[in-house]
Amino acid sequence: MKFVYGKNDWATRERGEENGYLLTNGLGGFSSGTMIGSNTRNDHAFFMACVEPPNHRYNMIHRLEEEIFFEGSSFHLSSQAYLDEELNEEGYQHLSAFYFEDYPKWIYQIDGVEIVKKIGIKQGENLIVVKYEIDNRKKVPVTFRITPHLQFVPKGEQPEKTQEFVLENNRISSKGHVLYFYTDGRVKKIQGKLVEDLYYAYDACDGRIKKGNTFVNHYIEKQVFPQTCARVEIVYSMEETKDSADQVIREAAEYRKNLVDASKMEHEAAKMLVKSADQFVAERKSTGGKTILAGFPFFEDWGRDTMIALAGCCISTRQFENVKSILRTFSVYCKDGLMPNLFPEGKNEPRYNTVDASLLFIQAVYLYYQKAQDISFVAEMWPVMKEIITCYRKGTLHGIGMDEDGLIYAGKGFDQVTWMDVRIGDILPTPRHGKPVEINAYWYNALCVMKELGEILKDREDYGSLSEKVKISFQEKFWNEEAGCLKDVLSGTDADNQIRCNQIWAVSMSFTMLSKEKEKQVVDTVFEKLYTPYGLRTLAKEDKEFHGVYGGEMLARDLAYHQGTVWVFPMGAYYLAYLKTRDYAKEAREKVEEQLKVLESAMREGCIGQLPEIYDGGNPTFSRGCFAQAWSVGEILRVYEALETK
Repeated sequence: MKFVYGKNDWATRERGEENGYLLTNGLGGFSSGTMIGSNTRNDHAFFMACVEPPNHRYNMIHRLEEEIFFEGSSFHLSSQAYLDEELNEEGYQHLSAFYFEDYPKWIYQIDGVEIVKKIGIKQGENLIVVKYEIDNRKKVPVTFRITPHLQFVPKGEQPEKTQEFVLENNRISSKGHVLYFYTDGRVKKIQGKLVEDLYYAYDACDGRIKKGNTFVNHYIEKQVFPQTCARVEIVYSMEETKDSADQVIREAAEYRKNLVDASKMEHEAAKMLVKSADQFVAERKSTGGKTILAGFPFFEDWGRDTMIALAGCCISTRQFENVKSILRTFSVYCKDGLMPNLFPEGKNEPRYNTVDASLLFIQAVYLYYQKAQDISFVAEMWPVMKEIITCYRKGTLHGIGMDEDGLIYAGKGFDQVTWMDVRIGDILPTPRHGKPVEINAYWYNALCVMKELGEILKDREDYGSLSEKVKISFQEKFWNEEAGCLKDVLSGTDADNQIRCNQIWAVSMSFTMLSKEKEKQVVDTVFEKLYTPYGLRTLAKEDKEFHGVYGGEMLARDLAYHQGTVWVFPMGAYYLAYLKTRDYAKEAREKVEEQLKVLESAMREGCIGQLPEIYDGGNPTFSRGCFAQAWSVGEILRVYEALETK
């Protein structure tokens, strides 16, 4: 799927800054900015290196300033807003086209000169390239100049005014880090200076730090004679290299093509999402295995997000070695039946504040087995799977355990252990202490998985009797006859009868407990109360606690986060449940395919080719939160897989 944008898409700088690109290197490093070349976030970077995968990231080169000179005049091709608007770079006015498929490509045209720009990033290395092709059809020479704006600071921080940057031959060094570069342009040293007060519009509207600083101490030039073409490339790397720009860009495209070929997906949108899914998979140095980053630009790798995203991002895409690596890593860190929600960095201990990750670990093993028929790996994971069930039955950390009725309760005090886990000091915007609906759906599913796989492995433990007990209790206690759907939680509070999207997983899991008639009622109620074209609302609009807008300072955002805000990833479960309750009939497939086409517009907005984290609950039009979210991509990929295989 090739995305093409034209001048009407950046009629103003603000419109041009609505959309951007993302390239990742499989280590946690990335390159990201808007399609007009500006940075609207502190976390935007031409080159965000990762010195210790996946989360020790350094903003090495924040942006590239690009200018062209001829006949005594200078023109910016790059764009950037500053607090002092007189300093604004308005290069978007000369931008003719922007393309994205496997890498970003810009075409600028100004008074008889055309400049084509491409960026490529290398998998498995902290290495990025940029290549320019300049076609000068004028009768006078032109000079093209690139000025790298340096930071050399951890992601989210700013360079200090006293920070020193040293340029020696093909090396730039600062604060103990060295960046190597190669170019076929002319390098010119200049008096080093701090460039202050870049303006970050998207951070400003979210109450984050709205300004930033960079440092410049050199530029790179290429003179282009009249009626001739020239090119200039720059290769940046944290280690010395002999890679060329053409080589890196070509290899990046081949790598992404191989991902699509391996997935065997047929829908064009699905093929694009296969490529996007791989952008979240990264190395983790502390464990020596693979992990999944939850979202760009903000999030790290979390247990719950990984277990949800894994199904679509790695199993549906047939990246089986990555699946096994990720599951092995989590199995090693299982403690008291719980999977880590946050992996250790340095000497820090893992955090285990999640009730769902362990149950979804069991589901992930099952989904992998269904796809790969690899019973030897199931046997390898079996002791951990048994430990999870045992610990949940007898009780474990964070108020997690099984009640006499067979159902799972979770959470106590200020512990928020479901995915609706926001805590603001002593405020719990979405307290779900008690027996959450999706957790008990996962619990029943896990018991059924254990029964089926246990029979294959000749394990004699009786999981079937307990699963039947859970099923009876669930049917008796969770059904809300008046609303025609499931209660969200069993807690004895008003929260029990709130209509939320969590109930959809009680229909979409591999093993479920409701009658077909009631499953259809759940799907229809979710459609009526929670469905939007881009995701499911987390709370029905008529609820007194509903928040229709996500934005502003962190307090305002957190209060809305799970109180009506639209999330993309539950949409995957909705479509799977819809298809299931319609017996995958032709009409149902056509309906889902038609509705999925709308998500292609979401892939054009925000981060091109990706799916975001969230949208406003009232009127979901612009993406919010992370512009690229792993479980959003993964869950929609599972829907495409179902459409193509069921």
